[in-house]
Amino acid sequence: MLNTRMRQAVSFEKSVKEATGSARITTTRSELWAYYLYYVGNNGLSGFNFGPSQFQNLLFLAGYDPSHQPFSVPCGNGSCVLPYLGSVRDVNSIVLLTNGISFAIQAVLLILIGAWADYGHWRPNITIFFTLMAVAVWRAGVALYILGCETSLSCSLTFWTAAFPGLAHNLPEVLLSKEQRDTGKKTNRISNISFAVCSAGEIIILAIMVGILKRLKSNESTENNTKAFSVLIAFSGGVWLLCALPWFILEKRRPGLSLPPSTSLFTIGFKQVYVAFKECMKLKQTFLYLIFYFLMGDVLNTTVIVLYSTFQLTLLLIVGIVAQGLGIYIFWFVQKTYKIPTKTMLFFNVFWILILTIWGLIGVHTNKFGFKHVWEGIPGILGLMVCPWYAYSQTMISEVSPLSQMFLFFALFSVVGKTSAFIGPLVSSAIINASGNNDNMPFAFLFGLGFFSTLFLWLVDVDKSRLECDEFVLAEGKLNVFNHADIM
Repeated sequence: MLNTRMRQAVSFEKSVKEATGSARITTTRSELWAYYLYYVGNNGLSGFNFGPSQFQNLLFLAGYDPSHQPFSVPCGNGSCVLPYLGSVRDVNSIVLLTNGISFAIQAVLLILIGAWADYGHWRPNITIFFTLMAVAVWRAGVALYILGCETSLSCSLTFWTAAFPGLAHNLPEVLLSKEQRDTGKKTNRISNISFAVCSAGEIIILAIMVGILKRLKSNESTENNTKAFSVLIAFSGGVWLLCALPWFILEKRRPGLSLPPSTSLFTIGFKQVYVAFKECMKLKQTFLYLIFYFLMGDVLNTTVIVLYSTFQLTLLLIVGIVAQGLGIYIFWFVQKTYKIPTKTMLFFNVFWILILTIWGLIGVHTNKFGFKHVWEGIPGILGLMVCPWYAYSQTMISEVSPLSQMFLFFALFSVVGKTSAFIGPLVSSAIINASGNNDNMPFAFLFGLGFFSTLFLWLVDVDKSRLECDEFVLAEGKLNVFNHADIM
């Protein structure tokens, strides 16, 4: 079986060379470290943490207590509502609904232009465009929140990530090596170093933010806290731009693939996803994992904790990042020491995701627990037990996909992930409205969905999947995913 997969890798490498028609450009150390540095800037603090928190904070300040006349009594410890898209909604419902719309836009946009990362010379320019958009649009309204904090950040991160295979495959030591497994080792090393550099940089940035908050006296008044949110988002944007500039300058412009005949840049993405889904249907184990990935991704993307206090949020982010690094290292050490399969590690990880939904479900009928208080320490649990999801779920994709068509299946899973990301928030928003603005009620839906999705992971047989993938590659030996008739 190993020899078969090695032949797949060699065949894939040859097809890429033929498709690009160009010699490989060696990765330099300065280029590699510029790649790492970009990730320090695009760490998600502005778009995934402070941006959503400021958005919800502003909604809370603009909202009113639904037990009184509209806009007569400001929001307190109870429910808080505002008119939005034709009806009066809880502010948490508004955030979920807005995020759902944002994720839907991202899904369509990435299907349309995501394939541009593989073809032609567009990818570096697209990364620059979305980075500048995300940095520039850091406040002012719902529409700009969707464009700046969510869509632009995700798209810039997607196209930056697309440079990863080219960097790894073109390292000097990999080019000199005759063994395919060396590429895998170097790829893992780049991934680990990238994460370590980003985490270290993020902690330094957060430490500086603590000093900024002290200077702004963010805890003394609501006005100071709101101003502090905006200052931190602007500061994050400035750091991101500073960290991005070396990558913009030092990245080598490696040529992508040539477009297949009768295909344009505006159709290749949709046709590529169609081919990937069609091929996936022939692989039972891969399809089972695709269902699990879709459903569990929906659960995790909807389970969001938002704080209104800039100081508390910053401190908890520091705790969360440290716990995240520790959690990933512990998972990796345990797996390496005891030779635990990836699927088993993912099962353990999923167990803690379900625990989070149960914890939120407790808060349906009580204010003592269930994401109600800072002391519940959720960021620590998220970091230690939940964050390894992103590593292990991606590793499982590689274990149930044909090696020679790996990029096509990763593209499919990426689209599926984006699709699930907007369904959960939209459903949860509707549940909050239907339950009389009970913000914890969606956790009942999320727990049921998470438990159901776990059944599909249990059905996945990795050994059988490898056999299916090997048989699939042999049967489809004449298929060239770059010029196949189905994507023309």
